[in-house]
Amino acid sequence: MATLITNIGELTTNVASPDDRFGTVHDAAVLIEHDRIAWAGAASDAPAVPGGFVEVDAAGRAVIPGFVDSHSHLVFGGDRAAEFEARMAGQKYAAGGIRSTVAATRAATDDELRARLRALRDEMLAQGTTTVEIKSGYGLDIDTEARLVRLAAEVTPEVTFLGAHVVPAEYAERADEYVDLVVGEMLDACAPHARWIDAFCETGAFTVAQSRRVLEAGIARGLMPRLHAAQLGPSEGVRLAVELGAASVDHGTYLGDDDVAALAASGTVLTLLPGVEFSTRQPYPDARRLIDAGVTVALACDTNPGSSFTSSMPFCIAVAVRDMGMTPAEAVWAATTGGAAALRRDDIGTIAQGKRADLVLLDAPTRVHLAYRPGVPLVRTVWKDGIAVEGRGRHGALTR
Repeated sequence: MATLITNIGELTTNVASPDDRFGTVHDAAVLIEHDRIAWAGAASDAPAVPGGFVEVDAAGRAVIPGFVDSHSHLVFGGDRAAEFEARMAGQKYAAGGIRSTVAATRAATDDELRARLRALRDEMLAQGTTTVEIKSGYGLDIDTEARLVRLAAEVTPEVTFLGAHVVPAEYAERADEYVDLVVGEMLDACAPHARWIDAFCETGAFTVAQSRRVLEAGIARGLMPRLHAAQLGPSEGVRLAVELGAASVDHGTYLGDDDVAALAASGTVLTLLPGVEFSTRQPYPDARRLIDAGVTVALACDTNPGSSFTSSMPFCIAVAVRDMGMTPAEAVWAATTGGAAALRRDDIGTIAQGKRADLVLLDAPTRVHLAYRPGVPLVRTVWKDGIAVEGRGRHGALTR
């Protein structure tokens, strides 16, 4: 059955025009047929819908594309609230805290990991995220890493093998030997369940040379590259990602002019993770500088137990507007179309004919309210593949 959403006060399509990069339509309507957008535009131009259909009156509210979260770590065991508390008391963030989650994850059963994974995925969906990428990286041995990518693949096709997250305790002072394991038996076990290969190219994690080995091995196995880089300090990892044609380089807190120029001239997206800076008290990246330089920017939550335990894209949008120099429209674009670009997807992130029917009805008249009213639950209804799966407004639908 078709669904016609009418009386939309502000529709953000993200289909650029000469006058508006964000494809904003006022007094709009959207027609959904099965799992796709059949039509979107001004309500006065809406086509006739033959046969039975469901009509949803948006009552002047805003509609945006479903959020595309292109960086998350949803499969893990344990809790690191004490570490967060210590940071708030002045302790500096360091990559080594990941190892405490590794022990808890290795000890957890599949059912325990699956239950938390699905709870977090549902939490994201309720806040408007309709597509999510999920990384491994809290196993750091062959069996556990394989478990993590297999479980992630139960809820998303966007699975990333991140065996090169940090060097596990049993390989202390033997990082190159651990990389041998990652690019050998561990990759063999994980590649069948993954689409992406990633590495944490950072002080306390892996060098540029080690990260290159990991990404090139993944590419040889048919996985597409992405990279964590420049989170804790300047890094040549950004230019490594560009050189290897990575879909995305993530964090980018510390970027030199050469890094920005390389990104702007490439097809590599820079994914900013404002929840990390909020949680670690690191400086926020200057998104205004990046956008003005022509860099394609995405926003993601980086949901993980250590450095960013938020699943809320509306929260990340509000922080990006408040502290990173983005306009509300730019932040929504980065959290939708930008995220789709970071996943090399052209079927999501926009509202246009033929695209997947992933939409969010806000309990607000404009997208600006996502930043204007931080912390307020403004997601009224979420459609995933054309089906209303979450929200407080489904009771208002009319069948015709």
